[in-house]
Amino acid sequence: MDFELNETQQQIRNMTLEFATQEVRPKADEIDKEGRFPKELVQRMGELGLLGMMVPEEWGGPGFDTISYAIAMENISWGCASTGVIMSVNNSLYCDPVLKTANDAQKKIWLEPFATGRKLGCFGLTEPMSGSDAQHMATRAEKKGDRYILRGQKNFITNGPNADAIVVFAATDPSAGAKGTTCFVVPKDAKGYILESKDKKLGIKGSHSCTITFDECEIPAEYRLGEDGQGFKIAMATLDGGRIGIAAQALGIARAAYEAAREWSLERKAFGVPISNHQAIQFKLADMATEIDAARLLTLRAAFLKDKGVRHSRESAMAKLYASEVAMRVTTQAVQVFGGYGYITEYPVERHFRDAKICEIYEGTSEIQRIVIAANVLKSGPFGALGY
Repeated sequence: MDFELNETQQQIRNMTLEFATQEVRPKADEIDKEGRFPKELVQRMGELGLLGMMVPEEWGGPGFDTISYAIAMENISWGCASTGVIMSVNNSLYCDPVLKTANDAQKKIWLEPFATGRKLGCFGLTEPMSGSDAQHMATRAEKKGDRYILRGQKNFITNGPNADAIVVFAATDPSAGAKGTTCFVVPKDAKGYILESKDKKLGIKGSHSCTITFDECEIPAEYRLGEDGQGFKIAMATLDGGRIGIAAQALGIARAAYEAAREWSLERKAFGVPISNHQAIQFKLADMATEIDAARLLTLRAAFLKDKGVRHSRESAMAKLYASEVAMRVTTQAVQVFGGYGYITEYPVERHFRDAKICEIYEGTSEIQRIVIAANVLKSGPFGALGY
């Protein structure tokens, strides 16, 4: 098994780390404290080809692989978790389903400007009463001639307040359950597309989210992605890839917290010596480093399988589950290493701690990941797609 990054992947690693170090990380604290959407960083990510990384050149992207995307996501999230998830949503949850399901005419309108960063996309699956239960949604799409009328609400929509369009799912045949769900792309200027107030959140405060209401929202039939009834399948395939991005985001947060704790342990003294001399601190750092490496390997495995075109639901769920829970463990221990200073907003680890929590919730809670993993294990045995 070859763990060596190819030349392109190394270039992406170096470029995104430089960008994160010089431009993203210096603004992370201010973005968090002000709850400011980092418009200038989003524009720069577009210029660097980071908003449609896996989109082919013919549709405005650089055509990189998923491994490159995971590497980039980790580095950007290391710099600022809010900026990382803005990037993740546009890549994984918006561009990916449009690329896979849209026809050429649709891609010209709904993919190319989003892949280049001229526009920003979002994704609407979760509803107020059906978060993890995506098979039973209340949002309806009624077909009338050559148009659809959308009625309902989608909530916790990351990028929602700043997005130019949404990939949204609605029931066109409620009696058919999952097979009665259809996927659409809807521009923000559509009549009846209503942005509700921004969510007030624990962390990732620069990544704005909101509820979007569709009040008799009338759209042309050509805004439909795929065929009627294919929506649930599109949504689940999209989330398989999206979970790789969130795993990479969690890795970036964990790595930032670990590095801060390591540096602090070398500088802070207790009982006459740096606290890194004490075994209690050494063991914390050892556990952090080990778990971050393990989570990265799981994430890159899922990315590798996606690039091969192999079904990777289980592996993506494993990566997302483990990396997000590692992020919580690492950030918790990082605060502990800092002691009282870790609880003060002057130091970065409390922000990493707050940012990490959402990784266990969005794009499928940890409980949902365990359901996905268990279903695959019970059906196909204990070993993954790589096999032994």
